[in-house]
Amino acid sequence: MKRKLLSRTVWVLSLVSLFADVASEMLYPVLPIYLRHIGFSMLLIGVLEGVAQGTAGLSKGYFGRLSDQTGLRLPFIRWGYLLAALSKPLLAVSIVPLWVFGARTLDRFGKGLRTGARDTMLSEEATPQTKGRVFGFHRGMDTLGACIGPGIALVYLYLYPGHYRPLFYFAFLPGLAAVALLYLLREKRKPVLATVRESRYNFFAFLRYWKESPSGYRRLLTGLLLFALFNSSDFFLLLRMKEVGLDDTHLIGLYILYNLVYALSSYPMGMLADKWGLKRVYLSGLGLFVLVYFGMAAGLERWVYLPLIFIYGLYAAATEGISKAWITNICASENTATAIGTYTAFESIAALVASALAGLLWQLYGAAVTFLVSGTVALAVIVYLAITSSAPVQKSA
Repeated sequence: MKRKLLSRTVWVLSLVSLFADVASEMLYPVLPIYLRHIGFSMLLIGVLEGVAQGTAGLSKGYFGRLSDQTGLRLPFIRWGYLLAALSKPLLAVSIVPLWVFGARTLDRFGKGLRTGARDTMLSEEATPQTKGRVFGFHRGMDTLGACIGPGIALVYLYLYPGHYRPLFYFAFLPGLAAVALLYLLREKRKPVLATVRESRYNFFAFLRYWKESPSGYRRLLTGLLLFALFNSSDFFLLLRMKEVGLDDTHLIGLYILYNLVYALSSYPMGMLADKWGLKRVYLSGLGLFVLVYFGMAAGLERWVYLPLIFIYGLYAAATEGISKAWITNICASENTATAIGTYTAFESIAALVASALAGLLWQLYGAAVTFLVSGTVALAVIVYLAITSSAPVQKSA
């Protein structure tokens, strides 16, 4: 019997991501401006994002492996989205740095809790030949929420300029809607893997997968993680555009454009990857990243940031979902959540360094050096992956 390309599970998980991203992205383009408004330095913003991403990383690895061990997906997904929803209003309760760190970290912990299990559910709904489209569709729906959220923020700030804090309370509602949608899904329980049951409560047990994994997985992750080590938070793109004279309205408008391009091109990029190869599309995406970051370093006229952000949306569509599809085609199916969790764990830890390093470079040497360093490393990663990595595809069961 022919499997439906976009199953009910794929649709529900995609709608969940849409609503969750409406909540998150109402705040994302506002958050760095809000943090500066309440007194955070550039370095402190970088450290905040680094700590939050590092927390997400460790939890992604642990909970991804635990999901494989128990054979359960939905409990991790539901709790992950719930914690993320609760973190939104908590960010507005106090401006004390420790409280802000805690609320932001809770959001990223929720992301870590759900990521491996959710991506495994998506992978289980696809064949190796359709994973580009399934992951691309999910990323497209996710990013459609990232268009709607900033749109709401844009209208609100147009009516109430400078009044940031109420947005954090409004963001709780779509986050709660995302959690509610998850109750439309049923668990497809699998047997517990007896070989790993003994390490269930070891928070760092997922690190063992690096040695257990196929060599192709390790080669691929080496390149992906080198890139992640110098790919800092998009906060710095927003702050760069703020530095060259764009106001809040233009910033949010460009952020909406980025997400719209990302949303509309994710599924076509997935189709292209299924046809031409995941590796080719991913490396092409990295090439677009290099172009954008070198452009950001140049400090060009303000109108140039419009095409740069358009290209940045294409880069994201060509890499975000594609990298996970590539990973799931390399690893064994029973280790999918562990493989994705391990990758996203190391990626988030690298992001901790990347954001803190970007903040430090910016503070010491300025924006141009910060973006030039990232673009140059991305070029090196393209060369490395082109030479060393292949994209083997598992045979269909």
